[in-house]
Amino acid sequence: MLTRRHFLATTAAATALPAVLQAQAAGEFDPTPQYVRIKKDFLPGQLLILPRSYYLYYVTEPRKALRYGVGVGKAGLEFTGTAVIQVKKEWPTWRPTNEMIERDPRAYARFIDNDYIMPGGPTNPLGARALYLFQNGVDTYFRIHGTTQPETIGHSASNGCIRMLNDHVIDLYSRVPIGTVVTVL
Repeated sequence: MLTRRHFLATTAAATALPAVLQAQAAGEFDPTPQYVRIKKDFLPGQLLILPRSYYLYYVTEPRKALRYGVGVGKAGLEFTGTAVIQVKKEWPTWRPTNEMIERDPRAYARFIDNDYIMPGGPTNPLGARALYLFQNGVDTYFRIHGTTQPETIGHSASNGCIRMLNDHVIDLYSRVPIGTVVTVL
């Protein structure tokens, strides 16, 4: 488990040794948060998600971002485009969408023919925090959230949402305000 102290130490090391942390072998996936250089096209405060490489970038200053490993949507269920974070929740409640229930009624049997909403907590699939993505003021039903399945980070395994390790989403949650622009390529 990544502690706050470990995260801060990693962040300090990343600032001191950017060349070391930017050297990443082809095909090597490391979900550990670390500072990296990025293209100048993205403004500080924006989030950029590259699903094919399983990384989320929080742009901290021109050409610099804090990179986190993520899990993304299965083929055909991915979100792409630009959205805005309009809601943030700690230990969010959850209910699968009707489409999720239709796709896999066995997995979501306890949600069929009722209005049950799973309370927030350590067994909730949204994990410790959730950032709700909206387009033109309308909820997309896609989220950036924690997970109870850390083994899915670095894989296309979700119903479309962007999953993060709980410690990582707690850190990101504390950094991004409502109104943050999110671009998923």
